Amino acid sequence: MFAIIEDMASRIETLKKEFLEYLEIEKGRSLKTVENYGRYLNRFFSFAEINSPNEITDDLVRRYRLWLNRQTVERPTGPESIKKKTQNYHLIALRVFLKYLGIREEDSLSPDKIELAKTGDRNLDLISAEELGRLLEAPQGNDLKSLRDKAILELLFSTGLRVSELCALSRYIDLKKDELSVRGKGDKVRLVFLSVSAKDALKKYINKRADVDDALFVRILQQPTPKPEQSSVRGTATNNQQPTTLRLTSRSVERIIKYYAIAVGIDKKVTPHVIRHIFATDLLENGADLRSVQALLGHANIATTQIYTHVTDKHLREIHKAFHSKRRG
Repeated sequence: MFAIIEDMASRIETLKKEFLEYLEIEKGRSLKTVENYGRYLNRFFSFAEINSPNEITDDLVRRYRLWLNRQTVERPTGPESIKKKTQNYHLIALRVFLKYLGIREEDSLSPDKIELAKTGDRNLDLISAEELGRLLEAPQGNDLKSLRDKAILELLFSTGLRVSELCALSRYIDLKKDELSVRGKGDKVRLVFLSVSAKDALKKYINKRADVDDALFVRILQQPTPKPEQSSVRGTATNNQQPTTLRLTSRSVERIIKYYAIAVGIDKKVTPHVIRHIFATDLLENGADLRSVQALLGHANIATTQIYTHVTDKHLREIHKAFHSKRRG
């Protein structure tokens, strides 16, 4: 009897393990995404204490959602309930797992039974066009760091890249073209396009580089000063040595943008993702269709792109004013 229960429990664990491998190998999800799915499912299984997929029922999911909604996390201001958005991440992981069980023809709850919690409209705290202009012009000078930072800002606004995509770029890009290929989420490749100012900034930065590092954007380290007691031969060798370089991380790029935003007097929080938002809204405000913006951003689902439409609602007001009730004078 105990052996049967143990086998059934290990069956759940086996299915979860195989599901995570399926996400990584067949669906091409990143290791970070797979790790998150595993964490969300572990929380569900810890609550559910089930031994078989057929024990996942409507009632169990209802109780899990209620339990999840009552959990708290510690914040500097005190304990807070888990945000609805985070709760939905848990439910999405469970729903995708149930879909996988259906593919495996396991007897379990239909994934269609999992409904996500209602969340408020996403608030995009954008900066103005004037503030954006100041930000793009903030890096001054012809030193390598200033040229690098200028190229980062221009490239982000020209392409709408995610910061992880920016950091993964190789320096060996063909600047004779107005486009470049980017590998984004889910290992999907898409084209992004370079503005004249972005190409110019990249060209100046790349031409200034003296290292041979493959990364496009690198950390610029100071070359160590030779100690006085070193021989002239050793000193010469040290002086000819190329500075050590290192690919910039997403966090480093965030710090760079924050620095320049503060420097030009922008009191809002400015991040690489805020520039991505501005890229999208700029396209929509100038007449681009939603499907094209979806492709340029690399969104798998157009619903993700639709968060930008309410920002451009002023066009609807202009259309209404220009075309409504013409007959009434």
